[in-house]
Amino acid sequence: MKILSTSLTAVGLIAAGLLSTGCVYRINIQQGNFLKQADVDAVQTGMTRSQVRYLLGTPMAADPFNKERWDYIYYLKKGRSRHVDSRRVTVYFDGDKVERLEKPSDALAAEQDASAAKIKNGRTY
Repeated sequence: MKILSTSLTAVGLIAAGLLSTGCVYRINIQQGNFLKQADVDAVQTGMTRSQVRYLLGTPMAADPFNKERWDYIYYLKKGRSRHVDSRRVTVYFDGDKVERLEKPSDALAAEQDASAAKIKNGRTY
């Protein structure tokens, strides 16, 4: 009788543990500057800092050691999914003018834009 009681208790605790982990809601974690690819493509060599700030917004990370570089970083982790979308756009300046721009490929940017549209429409998986 004692063995049956112990085994039923163990099964009950395992079942409760499994059920409790499946009921937790995980929110989407979104951080940084989400940039539309059209806005990134509009940045051209020779633009001023104020023009870039108007197009892309304030940079997520301005390097305190190198004032000639602005980093726009985006991170999105969707709920229970282990998949993480991240994008980095870096603008390099020479004085007050854009010298060059590092950005993700067009294919990667299109994939991330589609993923963000799903989040906006309420479908996260």
